[in-house]
Amino acid sequence: MSDAAGNLDPAFWERARRHLIRYAGGTDFPRLIVERAEGSFMIDAAGRKILDFASGQMSAILGHSHPEIVDTVRWYIGELDHLYSTILSRPVVDLAALLAKLAPGLLERALFLSTGGESNEAAIRMARLATGGFEIVALSRSWHGVTGAAASATYSSGRRGYGPAQAGSMVLPAPDSYRSRFRSGDTYDWKGELDYGFELVDRQSTGNLAACIAEPILSSGGVLEPPEGYLAALAAKCRERGMLLILDEAQTGLGRTGTLFACERDGVVPEFLTLSKTLGAGIPLSAVLTTAELEERCHERGFLFYTTHVSDPLPAAVGLKVLEVILRDRLVERARIAGQRLREGLLALQQRYECIGDVRGRGLLVGLDLVEDRSTRQPAPELAASVMARCLELGMATSVVRGGLGVFRIAPPLTISDAEIDLGLSIFDQALREATG
Repeated sequence: MSDAAGNLDPAFWERARRHLIRYAGGTDFPRLIVERAEGSFMIDAAGRKILDFASGQMSAILGHSHPEIVDTVRWYIGELDHLYSTILSRPVVDLAALLAKLAPGLLERALFLSTGGESNEAAIRMARLATGGFEIVALSRSWHGVTGAAASATYSSGRRGYGPAQAGSMVLPAPDSYRSRFRSGDTYDWKGELDYGFELVDRQSTGNLAACIAEPILSSGGVLEPPEGYLAALAAKCRERGMLLILDEAQTGLGRTGTLFACERDGVVPEFLTLSKTLGAGIPLSAVLTTAELEERCHERGFLFYTTHVSDPLPAAVGLKVLEVILRDRLVERARIAGQRLREGLLALQQRYECIGDVRGRGLLVGLDLVEDRSTRQPAPELAASVMARCLELGMATSVVRGGLGVFRIAPPLTISDAEIDLGLSIFDQALREATG
């Protein structure tokens, strides 16, 4: 890393090692100290600009320090930041009304929380209360959070060493069109795979199925995009069994995939839709959306999800501003156009590098799958780690999903310029060339 003395500050790293709990699944923090961030870039302690090809934690959908978000936070921190949990403010009600207008179907009631794990926890809790069941089905490469029910429905990583999952946790095979055992040649029998998964669910169920939770694109599971028709078939399987469908749009919601909500491509309306990450554009804000009928039923049964920061006005005001900017600046359309440029650039790299097995995803959520061999499709996680480290040295931060898959999850801000996309592609090019040469 050129001129990295600032990033290697011994006193900083000694304090970090002595006082921080490490939380990244056994990996250490990269030797990088970020001092500030603006737009598509972070600036480190050596004064280098680093292209952020992951939007922070896939959250800074408008880039870092967007001036209108900055102004909103400054105003509300001085006027109305936090209230007792049952006291309402205008931003909370206005955001709920706007989401009701924008969301598919009749998802017209909202609950505002802080994190994606919380929103999924609340949706699962409501589903259990509404149905009287307790069994929750999720996909085998899912990521829904690290709290109780959300962690029990997370299968991509993080399950070992923490004791039993919640009773009634069941799994369906994830729709991995690249490596599925239900793939033969160029044919992927996803319908047969889904039928098989529900046959296993039916045999395991005690008759208390409550809900199925799924991501429209399984981001942390390797950017797995279900084939068209899959979500509709999944919804039909749920209806047949009296289950409610929860769609987790933490990373796909609010334009990233080229539609405002990713489920719109398939015309599927779930009973619960959860948002986080992109809704706050970097500020902690999440939401559960559901129907009036389900909300009334849960209210009658005493639904309780009383957190310290439920319905806080400051993050709700930020959410309103995020939606205003996305709609006004036509960033959903921008995600489609910029995503096509990114995808074409990655496909061009695939033509040059045999280690790129697959390029997949939608809009500005793209997976780059590195393999040891294209014929066997054996993942290359060590190569991916090497390429990621070299990208950082060259001035770009990107992310490889957990679980030994060797898949880059590329999710730049919707505000990224064409020149910045091209810069990211050129850095990938150099890192791949050096790692494989």
